[in-house]
Amino acid sequence: MQNSGISVIFEGRNIQRLLEGLMVTAEIAFISIILGSLLGIIIGITRTSRSKILIFFGRLYLEIFRIIPILVWLFIVYFGVTTALSIDLSGMTVSIIVFTLWGAAEIGDIVRGALQSLPKHQIDSGKAIGLSNYGLYRYILIPQAIRRMIPASINLATRMVKTTSLVVLIGVIDVVKVGQQIIELSRLKVPSASFWVYGIIFVLYFIICYPLSVLAKKLEAKWQY
Repeated sequence: MQNSGISVIFEGRNIQRLLEGLMVTAEIAFISIILGSLLGIIIGITRTSRSKILIFFGRLYLEIFRIIPILVWLFIVYFGVTTALSIDLSGMTVSIIVFTLWGAAEIGDIVRGALQSLPKHQIDSGKAIGLSNYGLYRYILIPQAIRRMIPASINLATRMVKTTSLVVLIGVIDVVKVGQQIIELSRLKVPSASFWVYGIIFVLYFIICYPLSVLAKKLEAKWQY
């Protein structure tokens, strides 16, 4: 193994460093999906209101994040907003902010779709028994919508994990950055280092994302109406 390209993976603390980088990737995705879900639920509910203004701004917010690439948002916040406001934010913090806002936009659309897909007669029945709007959402709409939201939300989480590879461009030491550092230090003595290092990174992403994809498909099939 000493003379083979894969040996670079087992030198020093390389394996540990890659796992630590993977934890950074997972941390960004996990925190962002949690915060994004909380904000997204509010956005989704407002987009089902009768207010055309709320619907318009909710739709505008979604389209802004869908049209402008996430990488551009990372640059805007990291280089632009921090400079304009004279604040010092780490790459990690900027990543969580951007991914939270993106997640909120996507979750908001998922919530809107789930709520609007519910049969209208259930809303009418809830109103007929005297439920307030709050009670209507709490006891009838939200519990049913959650079952429709979860598979799509899990799929969003897998997209978010994969997209975190962009944060390396604003200085975050994630699994991709660690891999690049290992390759830079090893490329002269181990020319095939990049193949093995990126191969391991592929496996690490697969270990996280594939189970989530399978879970989403199973839940979608189980809860399909």
